Amino acid sequence: MVPTWTEPLAYGASRLVGGPLGKHALVGRSRFWTPLRVVLLLAVVVLAIGWLGKAPCLQQYTTDDGTLALDWRNNRQYVAMCYSDTVPLWGIEGLDRGAVPYRDPWVEGAGTDRERVRYMEYPVLTGFFQYANARLADAWLWAAGVVPILPTALPVVVYFDISAAWLALAWLVAVWAVHALRPSRPWDAALVALSPLVAVHVFTNFDALAVACATAGMLALARRRPLLAGALLGVGGAFKFYPLMLLLPVLLVAVRSRRIGTGVRTIAAAVVAFVLVNAPVALLYPTGWAEFFRLNRTRPADPDSLYFVVQYFTGWPGFDGELADGEQPVVLNTVSAVLFALCCAAICVLALRAPRPPRLASLAFLTVAAFLLVNKVWSPQYSLWLVPLAALALPHWRLLLAWMTVDALVWVPRMYYYLTPANKGLPPDWFLGTVVVRDAVVVLLCVLVVRSVLHPETDPVRRFPGSPEVDPDWPATPARSPVAVGAAR
Repeated sequence: MVPTWTEPLAYGASRLVGGPLGKHALVGRSRFWTPLRVVLLLAVVVLAIGWLGKAPCLQQYTTDDGTLALDWRNNRQYVAMCYSDTVPLWGIEGLDRGAVPYRDPWVEGAGTDRERVRYMEYPVLTGFFQYANARLADAWLWAAGVVPILPTALPVVVYFDISAAWLALAWLVAVWAVHALRPSRPWDAALVALSPLVAVHVFTNFDALAVACATAGMLALARRRPLLAGALLGVGGAFKFYPLMLLLPVLLVAVRSRRIGTGVRTIAAAVVAFVLVNAPVALLYPTGWAEFFRLNRTRPADPDSLYFVVQYFTGWPGFDGELADGEQPVVLNTVSAVLFALCCAAICVLALRAPRPPRLASLAFLTVAAFLLVNKVWSPQYSLWLVPLAALALPHWRLLLAWMTVDALVWVPRMYYYLTPANKGLPPDWFLGTVVVRDAVVVLLCVLVVRSVLHPETDPVRRFPGSPEVDPDWPATPARSPVAVGAAR
């Protein structure tokens, strides 16, 4: 289908260049500018904008003693809205000192009553991703000392740029995978490439790595390679846990399509891959490996969660009341887990009662969105998890661009909330209000996805002529040859 014929936003935008594509227009004559290359170019442009958005936090200045330092004076990271976890983690986690993740601890709050021994707080592959980039930064600076023409900067700046290069490549993989899943709808991949969330958050943390694995895993499954799909999801789970959430939708679609073997192989491969990656670290450095899980158990409700919003606006002390530093919010953890379990149960009922087998992308979007909505933490970069899934599940340009813009703009009051009114920032009301708006829009997207599952004729992927019964994200049943049919008889 042609986007200017089916997509209202594309139809309106086309008037700037002469209107919708004509019925007799010649297309596809360019040998170089294929749809995939155009989409990847758009992604590169947005990624460059994302790097420029973080660039103010990479500025250097000369201190009074003549040494170079990173210019985060006067809360620059919040005023310029360029904050990235990559920069402070360089020093906090000992990457600048060559500390090996999960093996080498550091002391937090040394000399205070909050002193605590800490380890790398990220899943295994994300931890070693940071370590590898730190060592690459060391190698680059050594090479710059030998070859003077090489550009150089503070080690933390070099580290950030190397990390950003890999994260950009990971997002290009996600864009490519979406395009490969929808080759007849390249504008769906363009949604992923042009997402405002990418411009704001792709370099805020390391989530692009997990997004690449999850999206590539869906592509492998669609191409009838369940073992590879499971391996990618398991590896993605070792970057950030969310790719493992896609195993529930895989199981549900397998049951509805009567392809249980495909689902079981995918899930088994994911579990094996996840265990193989984690087991060596867990056996060698059990305390360091468990830090990620300990931290997630003891974290209170973050300001980006609905629990904190309710606490702030109502004065409610929370499920656990006042907590001591490091004390585990047992009731909050239980409530969050139970709510997510109920959401998963509802998704199971939806999948089993839908008039047609639901699409994998639809169930995957609902599962991840439900987790974010009921979880006690919704870090800003977590929204990247939803971008490819939303483009695959509900490819409405105006609706998705509106959501992604709203979600990206939450960053502005967030930064000025951290700045605090004492430093000319904003009171919490502004930030928490935008969190509510963001969550409301995500709930609306969920409602529309549920509607498309219950009423497949409203599904934007299935409602056009072509393959109304086929899920493009699920491996098609291979056609049986006449010889095979005869032999079967």
